[in-house]
Amino acid sequence: MREGERGDGLWILVSGALEVAKGDIVVNRVDRPGAVIGEISLLLDAPYTATVTACEPSVVRYAADGHALLLDDPVVTRLVAVGLAERLDFVTTYLADLKHQYGDAPGLTMVSHVLNELAHHQGAPVRPGSARDPDPEY
Repeated sequence: MREGERGDGLWILVSGALEVAKGDIVVNRVDRPGAVIGEISLLLDAPYTATVTACEPSVVRYAADGHALLLDDPVVTRLVAVGLAERLDFVTTYLADLKHQYGDAPGLTMVSHVLNELAHHQGAPVRPGSARDPDPEY
């Protein structure tokens, strides 16, 4: 799966390990059997948000029609929901911890804004970037 490309499939990790990269930065290693890959772009009807590659011999199951799989299989739909909820909880907890540890230290004043956006955002997908660099290379 390559960042920026489009597809309608979902992958489910059976065994092995996958690396998730945004641009040239590896942001995650996925090694939990049952982990679902491709769900964000499928649910948001957007290009893939990251590149995912096997970093060791791996077995994945592929569903070419991810929408149909989610509609037809409540177990997979629950896996997707739980995975997304776990990641959101991790990010929110991490940002709250940054705010708690560093308060309004220079460079971290945006944490309160990000937490507020996570809590209240319901609209068009957010585009990567910032006021400082509105068109990043990743």
